[in-house]
Amino acid sequence: MAEKKKILIVEDEYSLARSLQLELAHADYQTEIVNDGLLAFRRFQEKHWDLLLLDRMLPGMEGSELCRFIRRSSDIPIIMLTALGATTDITTSLDGGADDYITKPFDFEELLARIRVQLRNHADGTRKSQSLQIDDLFINRSTRKVKRAAVEVSLSRREFDLLFFLMSNNGMVLKREVILDKVWGYDYEGGANVVDVYISWLRDKIDKPFGKALIQTVRGVGYSLREK
Repeated sequence: MAEKKKILIVEDEYSLARSLQLELAHADYQTEIVNDGLLAFRRFQEKHWDLLLLDRMLPGMEGSELCRFIRRSSDIPIIMLTALGATTDITTSLDGGADDYITKPFDFEELLARIRVQLRNHADGTRKSQSLQIDDLFINRSTRKVKRAAVEVSLSRREFDLLFFLMSNNGMVLKREVILDKVWGYDYEGGANVVDVYISWLRDKIDKPFGKALIQTVRGVGYSLREK
């Protein structure tokens, strides 16, 4: 029988932390709750953990700062839980070393899917280089480089963020609304059709010149990046 994955929940809102603990236990994860950033750092050092769920706003030490401290010595997957959904808050979290983020309130099934993705990526060793590869498409978050069939592809900042989000959720069908929230932020005032526009631009750069489509349209739902 496989050993249960251990998740450290760093969240100072007790009701949310307890709900997460109960739901994760039901999903067969072993968990522990810490409600202070400094205490979380100590607990992280005392025990082996497979993943961190880390609130952005914490007493003791702010979540993004804690993330940076942990990144100095560990490549553990970190998912930020935040009520701050503006693009600057998102990029601060990702630039600080977080692997993913989810804005409150969130759907627990979506969080579970993101946990599975991060644990799978970590098992495959993709987190260590901050890089992902699907077929002959390669992306590196730290250098912000993209290559397809060993050819470097130039992307705008938003195109890069969109592609990295798609690749981070390899094989998952992502609704336009989810993509809009995660890449543009919940306070974006434009329409969801901006997603379709950027998907078209990405296809022009990473699919059409190479004769094999990786970005798939799921009619009536959204998009997925995967091998056919």
